[in-house]
Amino acid sequence: MTRPRRAIASLATSADGYIAHPDGDAGWLERPRPKGSYGMGAFLQSIDTILLGRRTYEVGLKLGGGRLGFNPRVRRYVFSRSPPRASQPGVEFVRDSPGVFVRLLRSTPGKNIWIMGGAGLIGSLLDEDQIDRFDIHVVPVFIGEGIPLIEPRHRLVILELLSARRFPDGLVRLVYQPKRAKVGGTQVGARRK
Repeated sequence: MTRPRRAIASLATSADGYIAHPDGDAGWLERPRPKGSYGMGAFLQSIDTILLGRRTYEVGLKLGGGRLGFNPRVRRYVFSRSPPRASQPGVEFVRDSPGVFVRLLRSTPGKNIWIMGGAGLIGSLLDEDQIDRFDIHVVPVFIGEGIPLIEPRHRLVILELLSARRFPDGLVRLVYQPKRAKVGGTQVGARRK
């Protein structure tokens, strides 16, 4: 029996909750990493699909593509209302609703799905109850302003802490899963106020 595919939002934030500066710059992430690079090797072995928004894709290209996991065995889907005429090999642009698309991915065999970002994509998938887990790597730095982890919107999402691990360089990895509450006999995830 195959295990169901999980959709995992795994990313780094500053200690004040931002994933990048307002212009998308994430240079503050460039820092020495401890041996094992926070378990990213094992995580990358557990996925075969990466989902990202258009801005995250473009920032990744500026950084040389390495952050986007450009591996021929990993499928990459970029959500954009206006896809470019040409894209990097192995990258497919998607105009569909992110929630509908993730449900479709879950119905096909494969490994887990990495939701790389950005804030709009994560917010949309959270609102459609399509995120199974958050792996948040909190970097010990304040950047003052920027792009939040999740696009602001009126919502209430209760998280269950699965684990917390402190690394020697001060980074903390928090693993959460959204609690699914029963409302009127129906399972729901994110609830809007």
